[in-house]
Amino acid sequence: MAPAQHPHLHVIVNEPERAVARLHRLAGGRASLRAPFQESWRWLAATAEAAELEGWAARMLQLAHVNAGPACLIAALRLSETLVPTHGLPLAAGVIGDAAELCRRAGAAAAHACLEATPQVLTRLREPEALSRWWRSLLRLAAAAPESVAALARQSGVILEGCNAAAFDSFISAGLKLTGSRGAPDRCRRLAFFSLEDPTARRLLETASVAVGFRHCERALRLFVTAVFGGSPKLRAAGRGEEMPRRSGLAGDVILMPETYRGVPASEVRHLFQAAAAHAACHLAFASARQPVGALKPLQVALITLIEDARVEALAMRRFPGLRRLWSRYHIAEPTGVATAPGLLARLARALIDPSYRDENAFIERGRARFAAEALATLDDPAMSRRIGGRLGNDLGQQRLQFNPRNYVIEPVYRDDGLGLWDRLDQPPPQADVIELLVEAVRLKPERRPDPTEAGGEADPALSRPASGHARAAGADERGPVIGTYPEWDREAGIERPAWTTVRDAAVPAGDPHSIDALVASRPELRDWVARMLRRSRIGRPSRLRRQPEGPDLDLDAAIATEIDRRMDEAPDLRVYRTTVRRHRDAAVTILLDCSESMRVGVPGLAATALDVQRHAVALVAEAMRAVGDPLALRAFASAGREDVRLLRIKDFDEPWREAAKARLAGIAPGLSTRIGAALRHAGAEMAALPNHRRLILVLTDGEASDIDVSDPLDLVEDARRVSRALKFRGIDVFGVTLGAADGVEGGNGGAAIFGRSNWIALRRIEELPRRLSGLYFRLLRH
Repeated sequence: MAPAQHPHLHVIVNEPERAVARLHRLAGGRASLRAPFQESWRWLAATAEAAELEGWAARMLQLAHVNAGPACLIAALRLSETLVPTHGLPLAAGVIGDAAELCRRAGAAAAHACLEATPQVLTRLREPEALSRWWRSLLRLAAAAPESVAALARQSGVILEGCNAAAFDSFISAGLKLTGSRGAPDRCRRLAFFSLEDPTARRLLETASVAVGFRHCERALRLFVTAVFGGSPKLRAAGRGEEMPRRSGLAGDVILMPETYRGVPASEVRHLFQAAAAHAACHLAFASARQPVGALKPLQVALITLIEDARVEALAMRRFPGLRRLWSRYHIAEPTGVATAPGLLARLARALIDPSYRDENAFIERGRARFAAEALATLDDPAMSRRIGGRLGNDLGQQRLQFNPRNYVIEPVYRDDGLGLWDRLDQPPPQADVIELLVEAVRLKPERRPDPTEAGGEADPALSRPASGHARAAGADERGPVIGTYPEWDREAGIERPAWTTVRDAAVPAGDPHSIDALVASRPELRDWVARMLRRSRIGRPSRLRRQPEGPDLDLDAAIATEIDRRMDEAPDLRVYRTTVRRHRDAAVTILLDCSESMRVGVPGLAATALDVQRHAVALVAEAMRAVGDPLALRAFASAGREDVRLLRIKDFDEPWREAAKARLAGIAPGLSTRIGAALRHAGAEMAALPNHRRLILVLTDGEASDIDVSDPLDLVEDARRVSRALKFRGIDVFGVTLGAADGVEGGNGGAAIFGRSNWIALRRIEELPRRLSGLYFRLLRH
């Protein structure tokens, strides 16, 4: 009998399903994720390797499995699109993994807020290692105070304007220590601290964000004041209130100094502290008791304070002539521009300290003559300031110049707030505006500097705030919601009308995004030329750093020097490594497109309008900037009167150049009028909030500023010119490209008047715009 045949068993091992396939199945089964995932996947799959996609998909699944929710997953998709062009998909995967861990500790809302904040944080920190440290700091906060993570993430952009990742981590440690890291009674206080509603948090942040502050200069200032004036000066930091003071002040015999001078270069801060301390010490050395305000008007108070400042400085300079050099460098008012009350006060202050200053204004000459006449006999008498200031106040009041105590800031910056000169007790109610003048004078806007287009250095009020516009509460109507109200210059009256124009966020109809791709593909030689320019620009080229504390390679020169020090029994320098980093340009660009009715004109020789040529040019620049990684915002504007200036948002800074933005660019249509100044003001307010070193606004227009409620176009040209100059003074470059009058196109010649001849080009042939604009972009941002 034959032995029984035993069947052979074969073990079949199924390979685990790949993360990419599981992610596709997960997204396909959720209606809210299907379309966003498919759009992102098509683009990511075309730009990343298979291994990178697998790791990224695993992190996305990890985020989905902690119940992060659709909003969080969509934010992760958008973040991946933003990070890939400049930093690669592995960085995006690492951030998504951190978000999953944070979601476990603090919840989906906190993870979503952190993902939304990541692009802005990266523009400030710039390096992936610093971004990783920022996420580790958030994870540490999530373990100790999970309710505060979302609030801190929303404020991270503000905090990192002046801090690095290490200072951000120290800020969290200080907050946990001050508010307590555990327990229900501390939650409200922790939330107020990390949302920057607590004054202590704001003071701590401002103090930590400066390179040179009062604490760094305090000992040197004490020695300096002692050497010049004798005695033992009482110098104290004044940062104890809700808002940190920006100026020095006097409280009895104590000199109160600001924690720092914001907006002043670090190399100049110590010199400014020295000038401020010396000026305040003059008041203690040569002034008498406080003066009563009495029946003085605000303008007279300002002038008496100015004369008293000049009097005590003149007494100090008699003894120490070198103090004139210390103070005179901050008197920069010029005898040009429109005469305003604050401007004349700044010019008078310079005239009283600078003998070489020449000013033909009759008020300035009278003030200088009266001061010189009385100084010969009564310079030691404090009553001299009240006599001269009262008379000058009457003279200036007769000129009917507007003086607003709320906006007046004492110039120059080193002079104190003036509060220590006046006795404010027992004053009658009608003098409340005088007290308001003294209080408001303390609140110096750090970015304010003399504008060369105006007298006395008064800047455009709409541009003196770092926030994105100063929109007032207003409801939306069919024209779009109000996003900002701005002043406008009245050329005939010579004044600026406050809150005169209203900017609205107009809806952009969606067009065909493929038409934009077709425009770019229609001229392959131009597309290839842009690609060659990109390769030649050497953007992001590597830079080798030597003598580093850590790194992948050994720095032989540093290692040899360290060994020599060791053998000579000297302390060796342990920084013996070298590494390579990739330097990126720090620039942001806003392109403003004029989409008024004049852009409907056809271009001879082309089956296209002027607006179509603008679309082609902007699309080429957007493609180039996507490859480079520079932040880009696209805006179009048109107007129908001062209360209807329409701004069309085609692309935001943190939005990728994808189908949605292309559809909006394709959808804009010509119509209405051209109010350039209001559009420039809003674009400048948006740019002012960015941390980038180079900020540029490119304006594409026909140069013909006009609107239905303006009879003289020169009014709008002058307003736009003043805005352009003010923006340049604030570090925002404005460059205009205007379409010339050749080939039947009604072009204007207002471009040079608005932008200045060095910041403007005129094209007589519109079809040249795509090549010229692309070349202009590479030339302006080369450095």
